[in-house]
Amino acid sequence: MATHFDPAAAAQPGSGIFGLPHSPDEAHVVVIPVPFEATTSYGGGTSDGPAALLDASRQVDLFDVETGRPYERGIAMLEAPAELHAWNTQAKERAQVVIEAGGIEAGTPELLAAARDVNAFSEKLNDHVYRTAKHWLEQGKCVAAVGGDHAISFGIIQAHAEKYPGMGVLHLDAHADLRVAYEGFTWSHASIFYNVAERIPGVKTLVQVGLRDMSENEHRYIESSGGRIQAFFDATLQQNRFDGLPWNQQVKQIVDKLPQQVYLSFDIDGLDPVLCPHTGTPVPGGLSFPEATALVAGVVRSGRTIVGFDLTEVAPDPEGSEWDANVGARLLYKMIGWMLKSQKA
Repeated sequence: MATHFDPAAAAQPGSGIFGLPHSPDEAHVVVIPVPFEATTSYGGGTSDGPAALLDASRQVDLFDVETGRPYERGIAMLEAPAELHAWNTQAKERAQVVIEAGGIEAGTPELLAAARDVNAFSEKLNDHVYRTAKHWLEQGKCVAAVGGDHAISFGIIQAHAEKYPGMGVLHLDAHADLRVAYEGFTWSHASIFYNVAERIPGVKTLVQVGLRDMSENEHRYIESSGGRIQAFFDATLQQNRFDGLPWNQQVKQIVDKLPQQVYLSFDIDGLDPVLCPHTGTPVPGGLSFPEATALVAGVVRSGRTIVGFDLTEVAPDPEGSEWDANVGARLLYKMIGWMLKSQKA
């Protein structure tokens, strides 16, 4: 780190994530921005999430009473290649044809062709994220991704599962994301964990927290997973709270289902939508910010290791409020801090 850097000073315009001066080669934590939301089926704007998080991160104080000084290890966000923005624009245009028709059920050649085009863009996106994550993991970095919609997570989970076979995924979300090719899109944001379960054998366990909006088929898929998928439904978590069960005991029940190495995949809509009102598919209920960060802390305090993570579905307010990105940036710093703390010998 440059000797003149003052962590207590205001971030300089144009500085890196959290106002830090590190290059990706210097940093221990590398964040991959993925401005892609081709299959968003309700509200949009998550493709602007990485840029909004970068801006908001410069307002985050760098000393954290729980995790200390994560910034000292070095944190850098990559630049998103121009081609990602182009893929997103083109894929969204083609996806809109299908979404406006209510999916590919009509089976017309036009709809099937549009869905194929979107799937092809998504496959290119997956490959980009996978190769980028794999490259930085091979350099010994801790790697995270920020979206974008939740579909962006496949490539980085794949890269981590190759490096850490047998790892578990801790998934915070309002939705199960276990649908099969939703609306005809193989790589839909609503299908991310169906694809992980079916295509990434290196993921031993998927533990889902905060679920409160899902199809009956998704619920059936969880039930038939033989224990590989463990769901902690929001209704159950809330009922336990009403019955007087402290959150730290619920956290222990969740964490006990995870193996030693844990990857975090956090959709911001797993939180109470008061904290993320402009996310694409907000659902009443969810975790408070302290509950979410206590869950991350509980993984580390159990002796487990956080090997990587993603944060998705942060969508800035089109009217200019920075609240969504402000919350997202603070959750991002907490996740980085606990990840680094979990890896210290």
